[in-house]
Amino acid sequence: MGLFNRTKDQAVTEAPAEATSVAVDDISGDYTIDPSHTRIGFSARHAMVTKVRGHFDEFEGTAHVDTTTPANSSVSVTIQAASVTTGNEQRDGHLKTPDFFDIANHPQITFVSTNVERDGTDWDITGDLTINGVTKSVTVPFEETGSAKDPFGNTRVGFEGGITIDRTEWNLSFNAALETGGVLVSEKVKLEFDVSAIALVPSQA
Repeated sequence: MGLFNRTKDQAVTEAPAEATSVAVDDISGDYTIDPSHTRIGFSARHAMVTKVRGHFDEFEGTAHVDTTTPANSSVSVTIQAASVTTGNEQRDGHLKTPDFFDIANHPQITFVSTNVERDGTDWDITGDLTINGVTKSVTVPFEETGSAKDPFGNTRVGFEGGITIDRTEWNLSFNAALETGGVLVSEKVKLEFDVSAIALVPSQA
């Protein structure tokens, strides 16, 4: 029987949720972000009908995690704005101009935390986000996605988070009106973070 011929009385078995791994009970410590297994992305609505998605290929970051006193935790991330990619060379070139990131004058996007709060596996990280030379405070909610020991002996922790911002607050104000109403690019942009961080091994004195 085909999928579209099922009766309402027939149960559909859902795929089981992905299991998470736990390598450490307490993730407190110092970490560096692994760029090859981390995604810093974004999405914005285009022409009022669909979404354009992109990400940055070059970035680095560090974090100090204190589960007992979360306020002592900290995060710092630096992104190379020129590494933006959306799968379209012409669009990527436009994003690098003064209409958007203005990479000639503002080559880096940075985030530096100012406060961290924790509720179980949920974290709220507040910090200064600097884009295009403009700094604004934002709060990004994150969820722990697990920890693991990789084949190379590294302890890894994972986090997922996201936030929607108004890009015009960072002077990313380019737009064009549509004949049918609305604008070419939405002012609201969703930032998306899938982070894999590697624990730093304390140096031996």
